Order: sequence, then structure tokens, then C-alpha cells
Amino acid sequence: MFEGNLSNEEIYPELLETQFGWHIIKKIEERGEGDDKEIHSKHILIMKKTIDMFPDLKYKSSGLSGKNLKTADVVFANQGLSEPQVSLKFDDEGTKVFAELTKNNIGKTIAIYLDETIISAPVVQVEITNGEAVITGDFSVDEAKKLSQRLNEGALPVPLTLVSQQSIEASLGKVSLDKSLVAGAAGLAAVMVFMIIYYRFLGFIAAIALLIYTGLMISIFKLSGFISPWPITLTLSGIAGFILSLGMVVDANILIFERTKEELRSGRNVYGAIEEGFRRAWPSIRDGNVSTIITTLILIFVGTGFVKGFAVVLLIGVLVSMFTAIVLVRNILKFVAGEWLEKRIGLIVKVNKQEIEE
Repeated sequence: MFEGNLSNEEIYPELLETQFGWHIIKKIEERGEGDDKEIHSKHILIMKKTIDMFPDLKYKSSGLSGKNLKTADVVFANQGLSEPQVSLKFDDEGTKVFAELTKNNIGKTIAIYLDETIISAPVVQVEITNGEAVITGDFSVDEAKKLSQRLNEGALPVPLTLVSQQSIEASLGKVSLDKSLVAGAAGLAAVMVFMIIYYRFLGFIAAIALLIYTGLMISIFKLSGFISPWPITLTLSGIAGFILSLGMVVDANILIFERTKEELRSGRNVYGAIEEGFRRAWPSIRDGNVSTIITTLILIFVGTGFVKGFAVVLLIGVLVSMFTAIVLVRNILKFVAGEWLEKRIGLIVKVNKQEIEE
């Protein structure tokens, strides 16, 4: 091709076609003579393009979409070691469209798009009129499962656009958890101090009950990992539920103590005042706790992960708080309610001797 008057640095006047495309040849230099002659050149390749290199131009919309697909499952042609296939089932509308599509494209490929990306392009073997088809190929089981899963999921109705993202290190999460635990402990201590100052001896009993309640809750958290198929993880939402349940414990004690003080002022002895105080406070405690339990159950069944964690811990806390307030505190007070406490009624309530009827 370099025979003639083609000089160095001159471009060959014609395009040279090969299996790869078209070449623009530029002669660089010649060396040697006769059979030892060498010609050095450079070339620019213009690659041949085929329709397979532009799949988006190869296919056009058929009107068949994910809404017409009922199911996509992994099946096997025969029992034993046959290769997996992906089975497709269409609804009535999809069956009609698919029948027409396969009739007109036997021997051709039909592309399946998901979010504007081709995920499969099987070849049509025969016309399919019953709305049931299989995609065959050299699939592994995992590949077939992945394809069927993507077909079942379908395309998103709108494109996804990343607006923002944020990563939180594990150390930051631990700091938040530690701060929440410290806040909970500080709140518990503040409540205990308030109860002791305001309710005196009754507040001291309530403080003991709060400590026992906290110990019971922690024990439940620990044991849930061994005896329950659903272990309770102490997340931030769980801590929030636990702290809120402390308020339920205190509310129950306040109702009981206020009723008890009223009975003491009316002239009852300590034992009778405690019994009557619990009896009169119980309806309010019951109604408040039942309404909270109903709310937590709704959150557990319809809420997301974080909300469920909060609701589960709060539900357990409410149940344990009813035990500590109605059973534990009541029995402790009944145990100490005797002659010693009768003589020291001022430890419970400020009352003048004239106000107590013999």
C-alpha cells in the first residue's frame, strides 16, 4: 500500500478497512532496502459500530410494564440437577400484549428494563399465548433468584436523587447512648430526692421501689437475650421508653400517697389509711396504665423499628410499674404499718393531734 510516491509524514489517501473498523494511515519513515526494507507508520482507528453497542436504540416500548407482571419465580425444568429458570406470569392485559409481542418477534430478543437499565434480554423461541413464560439461560441459582427478585420489585415510579447523606461513627453513637444513660440516672436520682422531701417516709418507700423497679427492668433486658427469641436492645429509643416508664411509677405512687394522706387526716389509723388509699387510687392507676398499654400495642404493630423499640420498653415498663406500685409498695407499707408508725405519723403527713379523731 506504500508503493509509489508516498513520502514520510504523508497520510495514505484512502481508508483501510479491517474487521475492527477503518484506519487512517500515516507514513513515518522507511529503513533498509529490498527484502530488508521496513516502513514505520501510525494509524487512527475508526471503530465499526453495531446495533448491539446501542441497546437503547435497538428496542422500542411494547406497552408491557411491571404492573402487568403477576409473579416472577425461580423454577427448574426437570427434577434433579437441571439449571434454574425464571418463570413469568402476566395478568389478562399483559397476556394479550405479550402474545402479540412474541408472535412478531420470534428469533429476536426482548429486552427487560428496570429503572432505564436492561437487566435481561431473552430470545423469543415461540409465540406465547397463555401469559406464562420462562427465561432460560446459563443461570446459577443465585443469579436466577436475583433476577426474579428484581422483576418482582419492579421499577420505581420516580427516579431517585441523592439529596444528602450523613455517616455517624460508632464512637458518636456510644457517646449519645452514654449521655442518655447519665440523663436517665440523674432524672431517677432527682425524682427520688423529690419524693423523699415531699412525702417523707412514704417517699423513702417509693425511692426503694424505684430502685427495685430499675433493677427489675435491667434484669429483664439482660435475660431477654437468653430466654426470649426477641432480645431487647437498649437503644436510644428504648432508653426514652424506660425513662418515660419511670414517670408512670411515680404517678402511681403519688396517687396512692395523696389518698393515704387524705385518709390519715380524716382520722383513720395508718393501716386503714394505707388500705383505703390503695383502694381509692387503683381505678385511676388502672385506667391510666391500660390506655398507655393500648397505645404501645398500636405502636408495636404499626410502627417502624425505632418506634417499636420505644413501645416495647414502655409496655414492659408499665407492666412492671403496676407490680411495684400495687404489690411491692403496698406490702412494704403494710409490713411497717404498726404501733411504731402510729406513734410517728408525722413521718407521713403533717397533722395536728386535734385533727385526729380518737
